[in-house]
Amino acid sequence: MLGRVFAPPTDSLRNEVNMKQVMTRRDFIRGTTFAVLGTAAAVGASQDSPLPAKKSRVILIRHPEALDENSQFNQEVIQKMLDEALMKLLDQGDPVAAFRLLVKPDDIVGIKSNVWSYLPTPAQVEKAIKRRLLDAGVKEENIGIDDHNVRTNPIFVKSTALINTRPVRTHYLAGMSGCIKNYIMFGESQPAYHPDNCAALGSLFNLPQVKGKTRLNVLCALTPQYHGLGPHNFSRRYVWNYKGLIVGQDPVAVDTIGLRLIMAKRGKELGPGRELPPVPKHIQIADTKYGIGTSDPQKIELIKLGWPDEVMI
Repeated sequence: MLGRVFAPPTDSLRNEVNMKQVMTRRDFIRGTTFAVLGTAAAVGASQDSPLPAKKSRVILIRHPEALDENSQFNQEVIQKMLDEALMKLLDQGDPVAAFRLLVKPDDIVGIKSNVWSYLPTPAQVEKAIKRRLLDAGVKEENIGIDDHNVRTNPIFVKSTALINTRPVRTHYLAGMSGCIKNYIMFGESQPAYHPDNCAALGSLFNLPQVKGKTRLNVLCALTPQYHGLGPHNFSRRYVWNYKGLIVGQDPVAVDTIGLRLIMAKRGKELGPGRELPPVPKHIQIADTKYGIGTSDPQKIELIKLGWPDEVMI
């Protein structure tokens, strides 16, 4: 069943369905994304401007069997998706070797998940991450998975490394809930981050409990939500089985790709002029003000792996 895309996993993905794409300014302009993120300088730059030597690499991986006909998550496939994404992200031939570049056996690792009842981080993704942490030598008693209690959970209080994972969806204030917003529970007061369309969310990554610890961001695009009204509005009508993961070490670059996907789906389903939820200004500000990553498309290397049907971006 899995051989169609993943057997042999590294060769088939790299040689047959690996679609590597460096995001250009012109590509990112499509769908008005430049206007949203406020990258006016990038819009005005010449197409012939030299590319930066180093880019933030983001992996988008999809598999048609990540969910079955009943929309149930497939643990085996999701594990293989994560493994392939990490190997490509870090240029390794083995997923355990890739994880060993992220963590050491003596690390204390918090997996920052998300428990929003309508669209939580799938347990299958949490398990896939934890399995590879164990394989990399991290002790089970030094691995924790939490959301609301990260400020007091002993693993997170003592953590030396964090892995950030949650589903991608629209948000009535921030515009999009992604990896940046997922750290809001590290803040002493969550409402304190709500003003101005949650513009200060990027500052969460500079909190003492967090700063310098995030080793990996896994934005779940298995079943994204592209539309909603109000703080807890949810309708299956606006969720689709995209069957993807967006993976990277840079949370801003990962969210930039997630936003591009949400905008593409909104444009297709809701029509022209409705590509945007509330302006997700926090993504660009996380870059330009807080310096935690890049939202500049000229500095993002997007690599697509796996199932190409209706990839949209």
